[in-house]
Amino acid sequence: MAGESSAAVSAVTEEEITLVVKWSGKEYTVRVCGDDTVGELKRRICEVTNVLPKRQKLLYPKVGSKLSDDSTLLSQLSLKSSLKMTMIGTVEDDIFVDQVDSPEIMDDFELGQDEVVDIKDKEVNKQKLRRRIAQCKIELRNPCREGKKLLVLDIDYTLFDHRSSAENPVELMRPYLHEFLSAVYAEYDIIIWSATNMKWVELKMGQLGVLDHPNYKITALLDHLAMITVQSDNRRVFDCKPLGLIWAHFPQFYSSKNTIMFDDLRRNFVMNPQNGLTIKPFRKAHANRGSDNELVKLTQYLLAIAELDDLSSLDHRYWESFDEDNFKRRRHT
Repeated sequence: MAGESSAAVSAVTEEEITLVVKWSGKEYTVRVCGDDTVGELKRRICEVTNVLPKRQKLLYPKVGSKLSDDSTLLSQLSLKSSLKMTMIGTVEDDIFVDQVDSPEIMDDFELGQDEVVDIKDKEVNKQKLRRRIAQCKIELRNPCREGKKLLVLDIDYTLFDHRSSAENPVELMRPYLHEFLSAVYAEYDIIIWSATNMKWVELKMGQLGVLDHPNYKITALLDHLAMITVQSDNRRVFDCKPLGLIWAHFPQFYSSKNTIMFDDLRRNFVMNPQNGLTIKPFRKAHANRGSDNELVKLTQYLLAIAELDDLSSLDHRYWESFDEDNFKRRRHT
């Protein structure tokens, strides 16, 4: 009986639900599953309306206020296919206002090693990744290069202090950014993946001169629509950046063995913990611009490990003390 009950619950959560969302006098069709959250539903709505998830208010009287909690699973609501709900929201044209008035994510809550493994190996999260692979298209700005490893970079607090103010955005750029990208481009293709929206990513990277620099090329840009929502054992629901999305689209070029990801939030690479490096956040640019040399040190690390066949065998938590010769000796013994 327990097995039958478990199978029934699984069938409900995996079942695709087609919803009709009414907004601005038009109707839009979105497809989600029971194991998706309200936050994921808003992400799907954003794809067809361009209204950012945080700008959306969903109305459906039968479920009351439950649609206001982004962590609520859709399987917990009485939603059936062809159901119609209303969305109130405005397309955000002023990208800078969008960033300034958004809540700042400071709490990179700790996840135990067992919890990380559990999240990565949960079948429900693997299903979400498979759906995202099917839904998301990655537009290449420049071709993938044979024989190169892959570096995936966050933006906010990794490459840029998005909270401080300045007349020129270049004043908020992390020191040595162009030198860093120019040096590692010899060994790595570069993909930039931000939890914000694509308009802001393109604008900010364009202003910083990253998209048209003569000494390196950006392979692709990804935004929040490529992320998935996962749940930890303590019931915390959060978004993350699954590298499996990139590997599935370009299996002939990239895999867990040749990919490394920099992010100031460790939970963003919870689906691929062996590939993530938590970078020291770059905040208060005006005060710290003269002393921050994180990218200089990381340049040395990336070039030192570039010759290794399998980057996933490294523990990037200890990147600052990495010794290439000692590592090779340990591997041989």
